[in-house]
Amino acid sequence: MHLKHFIHSAFTAATSGGRKYHLWMGGLTAIIFIGIYAYSVQLQDGLAVTGMNDHVSWGLYISNFTFLVGLAAAAVMIVMPSYVLKDIDFSKAVLIGEGVAVSALIMCLCFVVVDLGGPHRAWHLIPMIGYFNFPDSLLAWDVLVLNGYLALNLAIPFYILYSHYCGRTPDKRHYLPFVYLSVFWAVAIHMVTAFLLAGLPARPFWNSSLLGPRFLASAFAAGPAFMILTLGFIRNHTEYHIQDETFSKLAMIATAAAQINLLMLGSELFKEFYFPTHHSLSAQYLFFGLHGHNALVPWIWTAIFLNVTATIILTLNPLRRKTHLLFPACLLLFIAIWMEKGIGLVIPGFIPSPLGEIVEYIPSWIELCVTFGIWAMGLFIFTILIRIALPIELGKSRSPLIAKKEGQPQPVAQA
Repeated sequence: MHLKHFIHSAFTAATSGGRKYHLWMGGLTAIIFIGIYAYSVQLQDGLAVTGMNDHVSWGLYISNFTFLVGLAAAAVMIVMPSYVLKDIDFSKAVLIGEGVAVSALIMCLCFVVVDLGGPHRAWHLIPMIGYFNFPDSLLAWDVLVLNGYLALNLAIPFYILYSHYCGRTPDKRHYLPFVYLSVFWAVAIHMVTAFLLAGLPARPFWNSSLLGPRFLASAFAAGPAFMILTLGFIRNHTEYHIQDETFSKLAMIATAAAQINLLMLGSELFKEFYFPTHHSLSAQYLFFGLHGHNALVPWIWTAIFLNVTATIILTLNPLRRKTHLLFPACLLLFIAIWMEKGIGLVIPGFIPSPLGEIVEYIPSWIELCVTFGIWAMGLFIFTILIRIALPIELGKSRSPLIAKKEGQPQPVAQA
């Protein structure tokens, strides 16, 4: 019976709210429908309507996939201090962090499906049904770790929220082992994704032992930066109070990770350009252009400028402690890593081709609309998860069966 009331309360919380909330959800819904229309065109005409081709077979879809895998993995930077290290400053942020992971993982899976050309082509990725090719295929490993991590980040918060809704303390024996598992799983989803790229010797731009650590460093910078922005909005617009220490510690994590990420970027640039070889052509195309082709040069230098600017602000303690500088710095860092780790990483790996041909890639309107639609869907899901979780954590949403049992008036679930 508790479950029935829980579902009803969750539905009520997700569908009720003020004018701004409905405008926000309505705007996201409109973008989602535009993305659905664009995807229907792609389903009808095939991947020929995208900017991808025989030379550049991964484009905007996989670029967003690589970035979002890191955003999902970054939830471990809140989960581990809260559950494992018993840091109370992260206790109110942990469920929100897991909500970010769930939304990011769903977007990851959607980007993979649209990149395949159609959902009917994903059957061979299903264990025991398709040609899974496990354990030899890294793609098979990626399917397992992504879906496994999604299951963990759905199960753990659901158990905790449902226990609070039922008026009981969650039993650590039931969820803590899965928390420890999710910590290692978070690292695995990003490392496996990095190995998908680094394991291709014909693509020297990716074929680097530093790619995996760089993936983790960038994820642990962008993830906490996004969490700071999200938590700041929640604290300013809801009754859910988040302590200043939470922002301070998240900012320190983002700062250290951003510094390490820049250090690794400098190491890569030294390796590519101190003594350039034929294997440096992709990096040369990205940073300086190649034979008159320079479509990504402004893109990558803008990303580096934003990255350096944000890292400087975060590194200087007097600046980092000022809210009006911390939030813009986190936004710049998030955008910079999305630019550098997405298109700035995936596209140059295909240019030039192993035969030396240069074919540049520009996303089509179909890809842009589908991408915006998937991002809108992710934000839509994340907003719903937050709307469900906050009333429960604030004690405003409880099972009416508790009140009946205690002989008290039934609490009304508030959004």
